Amino acid sequence: MVKQETLFFTAFACLVIGFLAGIVFSVYKLPGAAMTGGGGGQQTAAGPGEMTPEQARVLLSLEREVATNPDNVQAWTQLGHVYFDTDQPQKAIEAYDKSLALEPDNPDVLTDQGVMYRRIGDAAKAVAAFERAIALNPRHETARFNKGIVLLYDLHDKEGGLKVWEELLEINPGAYAPNGQLVREIVAEIRKTP
Repeated sequence: MVKQETLFFTAFACLVIGFLAGIVFSVYKLPGAAMTGGGGGQQTAAGPGEMTPEQARVLLSLEREVATNPDNVQAWTQLGHVYFDTDQPQKAIEAYDKSLALEPDNPDVLTDQGVMYRRIGDAAKAVAAFERAIALNPRHETARFNKGIVLLYDLHDKEGGLKVWEELLEINPGAYAPNGQLVREIVAEIRKTP
């Protein structure tokens, strides 16, 4: 018989592994993909916009929870993560808005919301979310990395994006992208191109 704590730990570990695999997949498969923040959960074999039965169950449970307890900041955050993972960016933004209304100084939620703004094509709001996250936590590497992505690939601000990444390197000289490449190598490659 498996202890409940062991089962919970195993389920949590599977979610974390799935999330990390999803990040790596998105970096290799999506042009200019951004690294996610502290959010995200499971990535699965379900196609774009599809949900696994487990995701559907969690989503239903969280929707019920926020309907019953609208002040449950953790439930709103987790609901945003499920929408994030199931490619429902507008719903994720709305759930993160509710979370941030209750706990406005959460740089991880702001970073995840910024990624969702990028996904719907609102680069200005994405950058604003990342900047707010950085203002709250100047050492927030994920927000800085994502801000650089949006500046470089969406706003075509090469110098602005590289400056953000160089600031990231001042915080962590060993910073790396989700695909494992060192940020300093990426900066050097981009600096070489006209």
